[in-house]
Amino acid sequence: SGRGHTESVLSDDIKQRIQQAYSEFLNTHELKPRYGQKLMIAHIARLLGGIMQDSDGSRLGENHLLAVEAGTGTGKTLAYAVSAIPMAQALDKTLVIATATVALQEQILDRDLPDIKRSTSLEFNLQLAKGRRRYLCLSRLDNILSGASGQTQALYPDEAMALPGERALGLYQNMMDALATQQWDGDRDQWSDAIDEDLWQPVTNDHSHCSGRRCSFIRQCSFYRAREDLLESDVIVANHDLVLADLALGGGAILPPPEDCIYVFDEAHHLADKCLNHFAAQVRLLGSERWLSDTRKALGTLASPSEMPGGLRSELNGLVSLLDRLESAQAAVAPVVEQITEALEPGATLRFEGGVVPEELRKVAQPLADALTGFCMQAESLLSRMEAELDRGQLPVERELFEDWLGSVSAMQLRAESTARLWRSYAVRGEQETPPRARWIRSVPGQSGQADLELCSSPILAASTLQQQLWERCFAAILTSATLTALGQFDRFDMRNGLGENARFECVPSPFAYADNAELIVPAQAVEAGDAGKHTEALIQAMPELVKDDEGTLVLFSSRRQMETVYEALKDDWHVPILMQGMFSKQETLNRHRDRIDSGEGSVLFGLASFAEGVDLPGRYCEHVLIAKIPFAVPDDPVEASLAEWIERNKGNAFMEVSVPDAALRLVQASGRLLRKETDTGRITIFDRRLVSKRYGKRMLQSLPPFRQRIEALAPTI
Repeated sequence: SGRGHTESVLSDDIKQRIQQAYSEFLNTHELKPRYGQKLMIAHIARLLGGIMQDSDGSRLGENHLLAVEAGTGTGKTLAYAVSAIPMAQALDKTLVIATATVALQEQILDRDLPDIKRSTSLEFNLQLAKGRRRYLCLSRLDNILSGASGQTQALYPDEAMALPGERALGLYQNMMDALATQQWDGDRDQWSDAIDEDLWQPVTNDHSHCSGRRCSFIRQCSFYRAREDLLESDVIVANHDLVLADLALGGGAILPPPEDCIYVFDEAHHLADKCLNHFAAQVRLLGSERWLSDTRKALGTLASPSEMPGGLRSELNGLVSLLDRLESAQAAVAPVVEQITEALEPGATLRFEGGVVPEELRKVAQPLADALTGFCMQAESLLSRMEAELDRGQLPVERELFEDWLGSVSAMQLRAESTARLWRSYAVRGEQETPPRARWIRSVPGQSGQADLELCSSPILAASTLQQQLWERCFAAILTSATLTALGQFDRFDMRNGLGENARFECVPSPFAYADNAELIVPAQAVEAGDAGKHTEALIQAMPELVKDDEGTLVLFSSRRQMETVYEALKDDWHVPILMQGMFSKQETLNRHRDRIDSGEGSVLFGLASFAEGVDLPGRYCEHVLIAKIPFAVPDDPVEASLAEWIERNKGNAFMEVSVPDAALRLVQASGRLLRKETDTGRITIFDRRLVSKRYGKRMLQSLPPFRQRIEALAPTI
């Protein structure tokens, strides 16, 4: 154990364990060591070994963050596993490996880490961390099977389940039998067949509805059992969303506390965007009105038992009277919002410049925020009283039903709190914020086809949130990806993630022979993509000449409109079959493409941003990547637009500081679809003359991997 260390823990013994594990893995798989991989192992071991601890094992000092850009083919998982697992064990910390995508999470959990365990002398236990909704709620299952389902059980109309049909009852009884005979642990993913969402929904639970340690079934609870296993694990595999959800609950609610964790964020270039989504707030106007109406009915149901204990009834009456205030504050807001948005088309967005909300909306937002805050506090007081009654065991209704009510009041309180967060944000004078929040209203389809208005508020940078919630608290964090730098610098990544001056930033090279294996071409027919119509026409004309009919080609577009226009122009009179994103599911599209190549045919994939990252088409499946144009972001995202506006207000250049680095990063990701293994070969065509005619384009070209370059002279105009 590392408890009590006040000096470096990177002893010769640990160095030896790391080197031995690495050698064992390479020997088992008959691999040669990779220079970039060895560098990455050394960087991680040095960082973790340099962290000092006090006598309680807490971190001393600030040099505990490391960002490592590791080119494709480095073998990042092996590098961070063989270095961080022995170090975490020596420091008595839990290693949490978090990915952005399910595909990588499954690969690490099912293939990479078990392989490392088999192939080395490292001993560690491993668990997958999942959200509560992946587990069965035994209380709900018992309620359904004992016939307590239906309107009597649920406080809210949308929670009230129709009595289950025979198919559902059969499944639920099988679940109960499997739990009783210990053939199943309540984990949805471990059930023998896929469970439809409409059948799973009634028997799972979330944080807001769970009565926690007071539940009659706490000893058999699948989620709490899984969480206890997590706390005993050396290595936990999670995803970014789950780590952020845990932090939003205060940290230590799902995963071990951040202070006891060493995090590895793989695919770390996604972390800032995931964080913005988690800490944004949104409220729908009609949705809120419906919720208030449902809450009134729910509180009426709760107050109906005549033998309600006096203290409980007075707390309940207090909540009902606060609901009156809340409804009148909500009624004052609706006409103001509707007036501000009367010219808003369906599906359109109204963004408030500088994040500053109109004065008339701010005035009505404040009383609503206050009413919601008061409601939250009273709901919390009611919850405490209900918990006390539950502990005493003298209840006005059956215990299971009372526990259900406790969960529903908890959900009320959480919904009110999340709504209050939005209205508190709208009650603020945005002029003083640095950086400002983005605030906007969007017209969205609501229930039963009726249009609704969604009010949104989001930080424009995740940096301060990540600093306070994660970097300052965690024992250590390693962030890695093949694309962390933009234009050769970490500036963009640091600005968005707030790692600060104490973090270390390192680049380790890919083992790929880029210049030998791939050529990057800007063809003679390429035109500047600023003129969309002219660029699309030139692309249609050039495509039959650029794309060979006997190979696998991936064509990447920045706009759906351009992709569909090119497809329509080519589909009937071009002999190479095209598979366009959206025709089938992503997986089915890729499967059909592989099948064509396997049968000796050519195949062309047309895709948008989601095909420019995370798509793995090694060897003959992709010998040509054609990038239609420099992938600048579409300027309609309110958060990005607010960030650009803030930079401009501070005498910065948003195009050079945000748009160009972001596009350069996307270009690296898109070109990374070509070489997936060291033996892959092929070419990348970028059909945008701005890459050589503009100064920023030349900087982007320089920041791409060192492919052989062929810049063709402009085609002569006739």
